Amino acid sequence: MKIVTLIARILLGVAFVFFGLNGILQFLKGPLPAGLAGQFAGALMESHYFILLGVLEAASGVLLLVNRYVPLALTVLGPIVVNILLFHVFMSPTTIAPGLVVTLLWFIVFYRHRSAFAGIFQAKT
Repeated sequence: MKIVTLIARILLGVAFVFFGLNGILQFLKGPLPAGLAGQFAGALMESHYFILLGVLEAASGVLLLVNRYVPLALTVLGPIVVNILLFHVFMSPTTIAPGLVVTLLWFIVFYRHRSAFAGIFQAKT
């Protein structure tokens, strides 16, 4: 299981560093998706929201790659992964595969570090 977690952490880190840097530097040029998905992505680009997402993704990806503060990286990436998945579910279901892969990788790494999150899953009386 350690090897699977290691591979998942490295793949997740590389993906978020690469696509985070793309959000900042925009080196992957291409047409926006059609319809509502394109309008949504266009609004995020025009408002420079993608730059903030890119910084958060790249920084968290680096933390995953150097294996430092992994629970912090998972905490920052959690809402981003949820939004990636929801974007593909509601606006672009034909391209959901990358969202599912990232979600699976996130859960594999999360499972390995679940003890760091034990406090938030305890009911307080």
